[in-house]
Amino acid sequence: MSKFLSAYTALTPASPRSEVAQVLQSITNALPLQIDDAKRRELIQTIIDDLTKANANGGKKSRLTPKDAGHALQAVKSLGKNPAGSEVIASSANLAALLSFARTYKDDLEASNEAIRCVANAMLLVDQARNTFIEKQVGGGEFALELLEKSTNPERIFLASRLLFLSTVSIFSAGDFIKQLVEAKPPGHSNSITEILGGKLDVLTRAILTGTKFAREAMTDLLKFTFNLLLHYPKLVDESSSKNEPKVMGDCWSDRLDGILPYLLRTFSTLPPSFPAPLVAPMTHVIHSLITIPVSPSLRSAWFPRSTNSRGSPVPSKPSGSSETSSKASRPSSNSSSQAGSPTGGPVKDPKPGAFDRAWSALSAGRRSLSRSSSPHASTTPIDVLLRAYDLLDVSLNHYMPGTVEPDDAAVREKCRSETDQTLDDVMTPLAVLITKLCQADENSRMRMREWILPEDLDRTSPLEGRADLLGRLLRLLASVHHAKLKNAVGEMLFAVCDSDASTLSSYVGYGNVAGFLFNKGIMSAPPPARGSSGASAPTATATGVPINPITGIAEKPAPPIEMSDEEKEREAEKLFVLFDRLEKSGAIPKESNPIRKAIQEGKLG
Repeated sequence: MSKFLSAYTALTPASPRSEVAQVLQSITNALPLQIDDAKRRELIQTIIDDLTKANANGGKKSRLTPKDAGHALQAVKSLGKNPAGSEVIASSANLAALLSFARTYKDDLEASNEAIRCVANAMLLVDQARNTFIEKQVGGGEFALELLEKSTNPERIFLASRLLFLSTVSIFSAGDFIKQLVEAKPPGHSNSITEILGGKLDVLTRAILTGTKFAREAMTDLLKFTFNLLLHYPKLVDESSSKNEPKVMGDCWSDRLDGILPYLLRTFSTLPPSFPAPLVAPMTHVIHSLITIPVSPSLRSAWFPRSTNSRGSPVPSKPSGSSETSSKASRPSSNSSSQAGSPTGGPVKDPKPGAFDRAWSALSAGRRSLSRSSSPHASTTPIDVLLRAYDLLDVSLNHYMPGTVEPDDAAVREKCRSETDQTLDDVMTPLAVLITKLCQADENSRMRMREWILPEDLDRTSPLEGRADLLGRLLRLLASVHHAKLKNAVGEMLFAVCDSDASTLSSYVGYGNVAGFLFNKGIMSAPPPARGSSGASAPTATATGVPINPITGIAEKPAPPIEMSDEEKEREAEKLFVLFDRLEKSGAIPKESNPIRKAIQEGKLG
């Protein structure tokens, strides 16, 4: 028999509490290989049974008392980190017992939290536990939802969100539970699932802004649960397609979930910048949730508030000094993309706030608006989703590919992996997809993105793909080998920005830069020049009238005059005469097509 099992079973109801605590602590600290699977299972079951007895009769006939619950549940959690132990915990009787402990010890938060952690670990390691958890005899789904609704402590919200996230991973096994969650209360009701989720997002946003422990982890898991609902529920209730036809994200939607969008947009706008990596959880999970929501007629006003002017900048509360100042402020620029003294556009007259400056301004505004009131509708500041997304894209790509670093450089992959434990594809692709969605749905968004990425005064004196700004990085990504998903997403984004018109895209950045992307879309040859569908002319010349090379996208340079002496000209003429004479004699060209013979006959050559 294992020494840990022997030491525990040797305890009696009369054993000193210090001895009980010492034995339980030794079990918690045991190394994984010190306890074999059979003894691990027996030990877990014995401790759970003793805790059940302790609650039933005050601990008179149990080795444990209610005061030992915290240490005992910590030991069960430690033993359950091994799949063999989690299989014991995953039984319906033990899951129900642990949820009962979580309720019984609600005044002892540490013991209650340990009981929930035991359940969460079992659900993570044992797939079947996720199905068992939401069964009627266990009642885990109702427990988790009630815990989420009533909790304000980030750690408790985290635990409730983790349970709900794991129990809704599979649309096949959790379909009925997901429908029950969404349909239990009508949309807009204070206890509807969208209002519960939105309220917790606001609570956690305030907690993150004040640096509260566990706030980021809690929001991350809350957003994972939110994503599951947004992904699965529309598929469950969609009747427009055949059941045998697979449905992918974005194919269907339910207006029952409309209410979550304002909360997600506010969270997206208010979350503070992160360092060193600018795009990490929970922001990445906000983006994942947003890309599941369509720009439908009922949601259009939320995606694109009317309180923004034609260029998308927030309308100032006071009259601005001049329309010129307002126009200049509407276009973002970062330090990496500013081009002083552009030969085609002239010097930049007024410095504009960079992406980081705007991010910190948004952070300050968010702190003020969220600190005034807990009401989810307290802030009247218009949310500029496109500008926020653009800033994140600009800052993130500048972080991973500073200067003119190539995206396939090994240092780029290593940096992303070390900071986020993910690939650049996984981190950046959803953000590019979000911007694409906005540009495809809204003409004004396309115009704004063109102004920011492809302005009229763009310096076209050097290769566009060699620029040390956002445009240069995007074009370099189109030639990437290691980031296939991001490469395609960036191509689709630029395509959407250019009115989903191959000719317009080629005119703006040069056919050579997008030839591979267009080929993969089935466009096999260079498209003819055309006008964008929004009425914006595809550029054929720079602001100063210099023609743009349609292949490279840069300004044409006039060919320098050839300086040759008369003797050199005669030698070159002789070479041409001999060359064309040989072509004529070989039959490659007819006599009448020989330009040298024709020039002699016309008297142009002496």
